[in-house]
Parts: sequence; structure tokens; C-alpha cells
Amino acid sequence: MTRPKKVLLSWSGGKDSAWTLHLLRRTPEVEVVGLLTTFNESAKRVAIHGVRQELVSAQSQAVGLPLFAVPLPSPCSNSQYEATMRRVCDDALASGVTAIAFGDLFLADIRAYREKQLQDTGLQPLFPIWGLPTLPLARQMIASGLRAKLSVVDSRVLAADFSGSDFDAQLLADLPGGVDPCGENGEFHSFVYAGPMFQNSIPMQVGKRVSRDGFIFTDLLPK
Repeated sequence: MTRPKKVLLSWSGGKDSAWTLHLLRRTPEVEVVGLLTTFNESAKRVAIHGVRQELVSAQSQAVGLPLFAVPLPSPCSNSQYEATMRRVCDDALASGVTAIAFGDLFLADIRAYREKQLQDTGLQPLFPIWGLPTLPLARQMIASGLRAKLSVVDSRVLAADFSGSDFDAQLLADLPGGVDPCGENGEFHSFVYAGPMFQNSIPMQVGKRVSRDGFIFTDLLPK
């Protein structure tokens, strides 16, 4: 009998990485052995999403997987990032991991970058939700019981009051035309606090909104 390949999941804390975990756990050929997340070293928050590390740690406990937290300096140059991730890949390979999975949907340049970074590392890139139509996918996530808050929105395409709102059917109905239902173009990012991939929901509350660099961040707080 072939042993399942050990996979690390690139984990942002958002709905797409959570759904990727949900699908991978229904795939006998793979075994997810941990969540891999990069954090701003000084702020202790997920890069781009702005979610507190404490909440992501709660997610890892709720899914029953260890969190491999990778601290990044701020600012972080591309060369610093790539050198750090190369060390992460080397450590993963040494521990028996054979692949890293990503929750990307359709941005070809992002996929190409990830594939390039994993070349010659001995690790295979996996894209379990690649190419899935985003509106049906968003509806499927919501119908499954996945619950999430929008942690940040791009103020160029979404009003400030979308930040901190629920990822639900009402949100999908309210999104302006041209905004991807899963926010794949960077229109919004999310934090999942309940769903079929979790053993328990994560107590949290919505804090203040902050505007920075064209984005509206909502401070999600442990409860």
C-alpha cells in the first residue's frame, strides 16, 4: 500500500486556505501535516491579511495541526523573503514533507511564482482548488457552514463598511459588479472562525477599522 504524501499547507487563515484543507483531508493520497504561515515579525500579524498571530494559532488548534510560523522582517525585501522560504523548504524536506499546497484559484502569475520558488527544492507544489468557478465555490463554502469575517478590503473597489463584515450570502449579493466573489484579485481577504474543517469555532470579535496604504483593515480580536 502506498503511503500518503506528507503535505504542508500554505495557510493565510482565510477561506480559500481553509477550503483547501477541507478538500485535502478528503483525499486519501495526501496527509496534511501542518500549516505554514508567514507573519510580520514586529506586528505579529499575517502579512497582507493583518490577522493577529494569536487567532491563527487558535485556528491551528481548531483543525488539529501544528502551525509553522515564519517571522518576516518589516520591511522585507524579495531576496530576504526568498532566502527565508528556501530555509523553510529545506527544513520541510528534511522532516519528510514532499509537497506544499496552496489555495490559489486563478491568478496564473502567482501560481507561476510559487512553482518557480519550489523548483529544485524537492517539494511539489499542489493547487487543489485551482480553476474552480468562484461564485459556485463561494456559495458552496457558505452552504457548508464555513464562517468568516473580512479582515481587509481594497478601498479602491469596496466601501469601508465591507471590512469586518461576514462572508455570507448577503455579502455575495452586495458585492459590486466586477468584484470576484472569492476576492481572488485582492479585493478582500478573510479570517475563518468556523467551518467543517474545524473541530470547534473560534471565539472572536470585531474591533476598530484602520485605513492604511489604500486598504481598510479591521482588527479582529480574540474573545
